[in-house]
Amino acid sequence: HLPVKKMAAPDELFCWEGDWGLPSVSTDCLVVLAYAQFAGAPLKLRKICNPWRSPSGSLPVLRTNQKKTLSRPSDIIIHLRKQKYNADYDLSAKEGADSLAFISLLEEKLIPALIYTFWIEPKNYVDVTRRWYAEHMMFPLNFFLPGRMQSRQLEKLRLLRGDENLEAGEELEKELYQDAAECMNLLSQRLGSQKFFFGDSPSSLDAYVFGHLAPILKCKLPNGKLQQHLRSLDNLTDFCSNILLLYFPRDGRENSGEKASPQPDAADFDNVPNKRRKQFLSAVFAFAAMLSYALLTGMVSIQHAHQEALEEPPDPEHIGPHDHEEEGDG
Repeated sequence: HLPVKKMAAPDELFCWEGDWGLPSVSTDCLVVLAYAQFAGAPLKLRKICNPWRSPSGSLPVLRTNQKKTLSRPSDIIIHLRKQKYNADYDLSAKEGADSLAFISLLEEKLIPALIYTFWIEPKNYVDVTRRWYAEHMMFPLNFFLPGRMQSRQLEKLRLLRGDENLEAGEELEKELYQDAAECMNLLSQRLGSQKFFFGDSPSSLDAYVFGHLAPILKCKLPNGKLQQHLRSLDNLTDFCSNILLLYFPRDGRENSGEKASPQPDAADFDNVPNKRRKQFLSAVFAFAAMLSYALLTGMVSIQHAHQEALEEPPDPEHIGPHDHEEEGDG
């Protein structure tokens, strides 16, 4: 008898949950999810809203069946290629070079505008980005993690632009949006009337373009200048819609029915009949938020005169019984 070959456990992909008809709200997660679908990689998918529950403390992250963790989309794609899940297998050398050139163009011209649109532009950040993360994260993370994420994104924008003192403003916005519009125009010209960038089969370039354009297309932002420009390029709009339809049909359907909000929003709070009770609750929430923030960022340390050892803070892995976790096969 031949020995029965034991099937290896699938790699696990941890990524941000989806919304707005997208499989994830994160650009990097969308790139990896799309590539995995294009290449047919059998990943075990864990959609979460608490990065502290991922093996690396960030999202996306791939935990291989050898327990190695990879966080950058390019590293995850290289790993999947080594496992023989290669969406670029049929590309010629010239197409491979074109693909790399366009991915560099995205990083240089489109990503800065994306960061600005979602994380820096004041109205978009307050009304959409911060609100989404605050509503989907558990207490007390929802009070300080969105702000910390915004600081990281600003740092990333400064790095990409090579300017440590970069500040938000009309001039910067105009420059970033102009670069992004040029980038979209070049992508639109390259795509032409094809279904995907290199013909009938999607490649890693399609995954990158989809991951960066789909949030602009699908998210309703108060300042929607990038969205207006993208919508004027019919072939790119159709490109994103087709990928959602072909590879993520469930997420498109989910968006048509309104999702229940996981936490009461401000409007619900105003319906509490007793005004004094509302004021008391507000004060309690504010105090708890400030205290949690102070403790978790180390501004305050609790000390007892005769107690030498400080108590360990709770392990973030075990903080969250209420955290959503959606599992499925990628």
